[in-house]
Amino acid sequence: MLAALSPLIAATAQWLTCAYPSGGGALASALCEVQARQAVTVAAWLRYPTPMDAELVHLAGSGGTTRLDWVTGADGRVAQDTAEVAWRTWVDEVVASWAACLLTDPELACLAVAEVVEDSHTAAAAVEFRRLTAPGDADRRAAALLRHPDLLAPVAELHQGQLVRRLRPGQALTA
Repeated sequence: MLAALSPLIAATAQWLTCAYPSGGGALASALCEVQARQAVTVAAWLRYPTPMDAELVHLAGSGGTTRLDWVTGADGRVAQDTAEVAWRTWVDEVVASWAACLLTDPELACLAVAEVVEDSHTAAAAVEFRRLTAPGDADRRAAALLRHPDLLAPVAELHQGQLVRRLRPGQALTA
C-alpha cells in the first residue's frame, strides 16, 4: 500500500514545496518539506484508503499538475524538460488540495490524522504527524507560505468540500 502511494506522495509534496517554498536556509527547507510530506501523506491515505485504491491510482496515474499550476499562476513558468515533466505527472490534484486544507486548518488536520491513525495504514509502523497537527514556532516560520490560508486558498478550495464531507459527514462547509 505505502509503496504504491510513494511516488504520488513524493511528487505532490514536492509540488507543494515548489509552489510555496520556505524562505530560510537548509533547515527551514527541510522543516517545510516535512510538513508538506505529512499533510500529503494524510491526504493520500484518506483519498486512497484501501490497497486496491492505491494500486489503481498507481496503475492509472494521478493526473498531474496542469490545473494546479494554472490555479497558482505557475502554468507559464513550468519547465518542459523531460525530468521536470516526469515527476509532475505523479502529482494528485485532490491530494494536493486536501493537503492544503490540512496545512491551513488545524482542526481539520487533527480530524484527518485521527482517522488515518485508526486505519490500517499505520498498523505496520509508528507514524507521528506532530509537525502537521502541532507545529512549533520554527515549523511555522519555515513553512510561512505553505501554511498561509490566503495563499493556499485557490488550491484548498478545489476539493475542500469533498474533504469536509469525508471528515465531517452531514456538516456543511463553513466559510
